[in-house]
Amino acid sequence: MEKDANYYGALMERYLQNNCNPSELEALLSYLEKDSADRFLLRQLQEKFQQSSPSNAEISPEQSQNIRDNLLQKIQEGKVVQLQKRNWRYAVAAAAILVVMTTVYYLSKPESWGEEKITARVSKKTTPFKNDVPPGSDNAILTLADGSTIILDDAHNGNLQNQGNTKLIKLDGELSYDPLTAASTEIVYNTISTPRGGKFKIELSDGSVVWLNAASSLHFPTTFTGKTRQVEMTGEAYFDVAKNKNKPFIVKVNSAEVKVLGTHFNIMAYQDEEEVKTTLLEGSVKFTNGNNSNMLVPGQQLQLLKNGELKTFNNVDVDYVTSWRNGMFHFENADIEHVMRQLSRWYNVDVEFKGPKLHDPLHAELPFNTNLSDVLSALESAGSARFEIQGKKIIVIQ
Repeated sequence: MEKDANYYGALMERYLQNNCNPSELEALLSYLEKDSADRFLLRQLQEKFQQSSPSNAEISPEQSQNIRDNLLQKIQEGKVVQLQKRNWRYAVAAAAILVVMTTVYYLSKPESWGEEKITARVSKKTTPFKNDVPPGSDNAILTLADGSTIILDDAHNGNLQNQGNTKLIKLDGELSYDPLTAASTEIVYNTISTPRGGKFKIELSDGSVVWLNAASSLHFPTTFTGKTRQVEMTGEAYFDVAKNKNKPFIVKVNSAEVKVLGTHFNIMAYQDEEEVKTTLLEGSVKFTNGNNSNMLVPGQQLQLLKNGELKTFNNVDVDYVTSWRNGMFHFENADIEHVMRQLSRWYNVDVEFKGPKLHDPLHAELPFNTNLSDVLSALESAGSARFEIQGKKIIVIQ
């Protein structure tokens, strides 16, 4: 029988009381990894606070602080943030619980508390960060064929305008191109670009959906004509391509192209990374660079190195590769410079390294909607590096 949110709420309480056995902790972790878990757990937490609170069902600052301090103490005493794989999974559970508890605090905070903020810390850092940087958001700029631009996060929801044979519709963090009934042979190209600190989702006129990560772009026609559907991209994007066996979908990236009929795949092609990575989740793709080409099957990743060499890797953890699409940082055996490049893009900050490079791999999983200070605190617990935030710059002290 499937367990409900009450069961997992009870498990969370047992964890806070240090009464969870390993199998219960694994069950709690599995639940928290689900996309819908936080919403139900939040509701459960709020109900429990309402039942126990003597006045107006509000959680007090003291209650919130005590709960968080208790959890932090258990995290530190249990040393759940370690480099070993299994302990790292426990750290994910603890971090997820901490995020839920902090969210409950903010949702339940009375207005009379003003602008008071409590910083969630997962490390033993004695001095809190003097500065902080909020997370990125759904944010992109649409450049139209005539060179004019639309800042999508400022644009109203609904029909933005008609272009060629399509109408542009924006709904929160998504832009869609809906075909019109009137026939048109005009080919109109648009470009959607996400800045550092932004991400966006777009549905093309053929029904294909593209998720753009931070500092990325997609150049595409408003309507696909001819025998192929061709787009160009930079940065990182996840594609869910609508099936059409008569009209292949082609992604141009740097000097290479990925050709598909209908499939799910991820392309990472940032200029500051050492390779272009194409990871296939479903279907098949043909990757071509010059005279070299490779066919990929689900679970494979092809890497194009800067010297033109192609490497194929089997049994890739596709959930790890595409965690950004689900709004999560997922670092596993990650090099600190790789981690900092991701944080730089999402928080729109620069990074400066001080001291000799550290080689201890990092393991962490945290939601995108986390302030930078909380992410750095978690990384301090997971490795040897220490961090400072100076304005819009991270100082990495190795």
